Amino acid sequence: MIKHLTPLAAALFIAVFPPVAGWARSCGDTQAGFSAWKTQFAQTAKSAGVGEKGLAALRNAQYAQATIWADRNQKSFRYSLDKFMEIRGAEIIVRQGRARKSRQAAFYQSLEKTFGVPAGVLIAIHGMETAFGRFMGDSNVVSAIVTLTYDCRRATFFEPHALAALMLVDRGTITATTLGAKHAELGHTQFLPGNALRFGIDGNGDGRIDLYNEADALASTANFLRQKGWRRGAPFDNGTRNFQVIQSWNAAGVYQQAIALIGARIDQP
Repeated sequence: MIKHLTPLAAALFIAVFPPVAGWARSCGDTQAGFSAWKTQFAQTAKSAGVGEKGLAALRNAQYAQATIWADRNQKSFRYSLDKFMEIRGAEIIVRQGRARKSRQAAFYQSLEKTFGVPAGVLIAIHGMETAFGRFMGDSNVVSAIVTLTYDCRRATFFEPHALAALMLVDRGTITATTLGAKHAELGHTQFLPGNALRFGIDGNGDGRIDLYNEADALASTANFLRQKGWRRGAPFDNGTRNFQVIQSWNAAGVYQQAIALIGARIDQP
């Protein structure tokens, strides 16, 4: 699922990743021209501070036709809430989520103590995004995000995420062959690369950030929500301030409501 940048976050990305002066932006609706575009985009990446590992990943990126198909055929925005909850297996997530919360009580308590975000919300996101890590995607992250940046539909939105992905390669957070979801979402809770770069933290204390590690991913998710304005101890049902924070996680209204409803049920005594 796509996590959209807020206007402020988008402005911050533009400040961090300014376009190269004098470079004429281009895009394409088919694979034709992708290789030439990558050569142009490499100049933007260099200007943004991407190093050789990231640039090599860009050169090796392939046009991701499956990603384009997925981007043009998103269905979540068209479902009713009841239908969406059924398709996403809400009852299974609640049942398994309660069991996870019980088994890992100390872990979730530490996250809530540090970030103020209750277990139910984090578990709901984890369950909805990847079925608790059972499937984290089979698409090459760099190829997917570079393809979306080349595509004319939403190039401006995806460009900072492409630059961030290349920087994550430079840092060793991901590699040129890391797999994720069709829109390049990463790890257990499916961070877009730009959000991974900004909000990713080391949750298990091993000195590195790995969103394919459950502790790192859930701590990073809690950090994301806190940085977006989560209020400790406040309600998170529809219409509240914390629900507005949930809205920053995903653009689909039914997805936002599902997080709140599933999270509340997991946290019920």
